[in-house]
Amino acid sequence: MNAPIRYTLLATAPHTHRFLSRCTVAEPAADGQCFVLPAWIPGSYLIREFAKNVIAFTACDGDGAPVAVTKTGKDGWRCAPCRGPLSVELEVHALDLSVRTAWLDTTRAYANGTALFPRLPDRADAPCELEVVLPQGETYAGWRVATGLTALATDARGAGLYAAADYDELVDCPIEIGDWQHARFTACGVPHEIVIAGRCTVDLDRLARDLERVCSAQIRLFGEPAPFERYLFLVMAVGDGYGGLEHRNSTSLLCARDDLPQPGAAELTDGYRTFLGLCSHEYFHAWNVKRIRPAAFTPYDYQRENYTRLLWAFEGITSYYDDLMLRRSGLIDEAAWLQLLGETATRVWRGPGRHRQSVAESSFDAWTKFYRPDADTPNAVVSYYAKGALVALALDLTLRRLSRGTRSLDDLMRALWQRYGRPGLGVPEDGIESLAAELAGQPLADFFAACVHGTGDLPLAELLAGHGLVFRLRPAEGATDKGGRAGSGTGGRVDAGLRTTLAGEELRVAHVLDGGPAQAAGLAAGDVLVALDGLRVQPRGFERQLGRYAPGARVELLGFRRDELMRFPLELAAAPADTVWITPDPQADAEALQRRQAWLGETGVSPG
Repeated sequence: MNAPIRYTLLATAPHTHRFLSRCTVAEPAADGQCFVLPAWIPGSYLIREFAKNVIAFTACDGDGAPVAVTKTGKDGWRCAPCRGPLSVELEVHALDLSVRTAWLDTTRAYANGTALFPRLPDRADAPCELEVVLPQGETYAGWRVATGLTALATDARGAGLYAAADYDELVDCPIEIGDWQHARFTACGVPHEIVIAGRCTVDLDRLARDLERVCSAQIRLFGEPAPFERYLFLVMAVGDGYGGLEHRNSTSLLCARDDLPQPGAAELTDGYRTFLGLCSHEYFHAWNVKRIRPAAFTPYDYQRENYTRLLWAFEGITSYYDDLMLRRSGLIDEAAWLQLLGETATRVWRGPGRHRQSVAESSFDAWTKFYRPDADTPNAVVSYYAKGALVALALDLTLRRLSRGTRSLDDLMRALWQRYGRPGLGVPEDGIESLAAELAGQPLADFFAACVHGTGDLPLAELLAGHGLVFRLRPAEGATDKGGRAGSGTGGRVDAGLRTTLAGEELRVAHVLDGGPAQAAGLAAGDVLVALDGLRVQPRGFERQLGRYAPGARVELLGFRRDELMRFPLELAAAPADTVWITPDPQADAEALQRRQAWLGETGVSPG
């Protein structure tokens, strides 16, 4: 058996914003030991070049004598042959407030292993140990360690030694260090913990109760027992933020502090509902992508892109279930769920890119397009999250229709879990289609060609009608209209075919949409709008200024492109019907209502 590779994480100088990361190899390779730092983190499909944050890389042998180090590439190092044990030390700048990398200051430390721990390419399967060393002094007396790693020898604050079966497990268990708030609950017999860093007030008891309902519902969907012995929610509360990243027995979350449930408040605010949806999304990933994963991720190649056309399923299906599990667990009612579904559909219908790129193509191109948006993104890219969620909805309702209610997406997820949920087994690129056809009892080639590989709009109106729901479209009533609800019925809004953003006191064009008035007039992203028909543009009132005109009106926009004043004649169009809202059909028959009840899994528990 290979000796464990020993890592040490030292957060001993928080004021420098630099971690020290050590790796000790008992028996280094005879011809010189190689080390590489990952270029990306699983779950976030962008080459992030973590090595750019390495300030110094040094090495010493078993006697403490320096060992020569040669850089072999942007993220690789080779140490000269030496007598073991060989120890290397990385000094790493850590000041990225996200769920993907690392952070260290005098208030908190946070670490993802992919940003800090070098990998030994020739010993990827070797067991690992990690020692976590906390800073000294009264300022840090309250700091504690939270991680999904298995503790071997730790003190009351969590400092000390942890174990990982291999490198994959080591870097799949982020580490939160600080003076955080803490809560516990049990779901289907599995202990869960909530750790919240950042200044905030929060009703921990309510949050634990609500998450227990969501987690229990998801465990029961796939079937007990859960695939982990414990689970950890790591939350960073900030003034304004949103994000999450899944891990095998934990998740890292970033949220606005006002989105957390407040002590003494009983209502379910939009912000808290959003936060619960984020928790639900990342928790579902414990099955769908962490264990049921594409063959392209089996195993992960940490140094380069891992291409798959299946992200629409691993992110889109998860996005479909995140809010659906809030409904099924009784935390939101049917009306709230339909509103959220309408908002998702609105995001898709407002993007011209849905007619240019399929969700399969979006999945494959995530590395170069989805995570690198630019001025033309709305015209060229469709979200495999949002449209993927709608494809999941369409697949769910299609399976229910073809099987007369005996099969559903729930069955497909359980079948994927049973067939591909074991380590080393990856879902082939055609695996989901093949398994769905198996469940349906007939080929689904036409469905997948149209919905997954095609660029047409999904047949949601027809599919929802079979469950007593009406799919409706209307024009947006303003920049803040997210859809999901009926409009005021005032109508008459005009459209210039552009999206703007405030840059200080300037109004800049952010996007020019294909086929719209702005594109026909020659406007470009980055143009600064200064006048409309001879009147100064009001940066915060431009939409109101446009609202004075009727569709078909001809106007002149003045704007600066770089330092050149330009004139743009526009013929304003009627606002397109791209805002979705979904309502129960009052004329629906009893069978349709029964189908809807079976689908949404009403529990009879009042939301709260």
